[in-house]
Amino acid sequence: MCRYRLFPTLAQQGVLRDHCGHARYVWNLAVEQHQHWRPGWASAPGYSEQCRQLTAARAEHPWLAAGSQMVQQQALRDFAQAMGAFFDPRNPARRPSWRKAGRNEGFRVVAVKPEHVWRLNRKAGEVWIPKAGWVRFRWSRAVPSGVKSFRVTLDRAGRWHIAFAVIPATIPAPNSGEVVGIDRGVAVSAALSTGELLRTPVLTAWERRRLQRLKRKLARARRGSKRRNRVKVTIGRLRARETDRRKDWAEKTSTDIARRFDLIRVEDLRIGSMTRSARGTRDDPGRNVRQKAALNRGILASGWGILVRRLEDKAPGRVERISPAFTSQRCSACGQVDPKSRESQAVFRCTACRYVSNADVNAARNIAAGHAVTARGGCRDAGPVNREPHLLLHSA
Repeated sequence: MCRYRLFPTLAQQGVLRDHCGHARYVWNLAVEQHQHWRPGWASAPGYSEQCRQLTAARAEHPWLAAGSQMVQQQALRDFAQAMGAFFDPRNPARRPSWRKAGRNEGFRVVAVKPEHVWRLNRKAGEVWIPKAGWVRFRWSRAVPSGVKSFRVTLDRAGRWHIAFAVIPATIPAPNSGEVVGIDRGVAVSAALSTGELLRTPVLTAWERRRLQRLKRKLARARRGSKRRNRVKVTIGRLRARETDRRKDWAEKTSTDIARRFDLIRVEDLRIGSMTRSARGTRDDPGRNVRQKAALNRGILASGWGILVRRLEDKAPGRVERISPAFTSQRCSACGQVDPKSRESQAVFRCTACRYVSNADVNAARNIAAGHAVTARGGCRDAGPVNREPHLLLHSA
């Protein structure tokens, strides 16, 4: 999707917020309907039945009828697609849940015609949005032809964006035959088998101090007050700045890697499970909850998921997922697997051949080689590697 910054007027912002509220209301109604369904009952209402119910609700409630029927129907369409992804046995997604005001603000518009998007000058364009009229957006790059739909969103920093639904062109392979492995971490966001260490940009020290002061100020503010809302928007702007930097880094890094290498190998990590809270329950509380929470924040701030997702989008068919088992304990030079070889977070020193390297780079080279070491010590291309050091090497 091609996203642009949207600049509505104050009157248009009110209309767009109404669209967001109507789409969220209709979505939550659909979620409530499906939550009452139980196995063995008649099937829950589908998209067509929900559209008929929406028509009856619009006739009964004037405030709902004042909104755009297209926006409300597309919210039901999005919910139907989300439920289809949830029941997909090949790649199941999470079950659609509630949308919250201030967090999930957006709506979709379809049946877009070429005359609905105009370029005004070198830096500005206009798009037609139902009930709001012509709304300006920043023409940062050319709008792709053949646009049929777009989505308007509002982030926590109060910024409006419009994203045109088009599939961008993929990056062709360089045909150089080179293979790269990528090891993802917290201290080093991405280590390449070529020896490059890439780090996600984060907030500066001054910005982190300011964020802490704003959090304390938010805790002292009275709920529902204008002062609290202003502080929340200020915090949202700082968070959005960090998110923008991470996305920009992921876009540039993924483009560079896709242009340089024919085959890209990454670890097959379950990031959702890795970042699950360790809080536990009241009867069975977790241990080291604060330490686990800090680790979760570090993992999410490193952009593990977005980097691989953008690589798969830009280089389809050229990204392979490798089992992460023992990649950080295996020597990329001789194949010895020993946890003692990992001296620290950054140093790998093989106990067999005395090979010394950066720990993340060593793991990335194992990933690039496609080694999938099993718990029994087997390697699919080099035979068993969980072995005692050779006597000659040991004596040396």
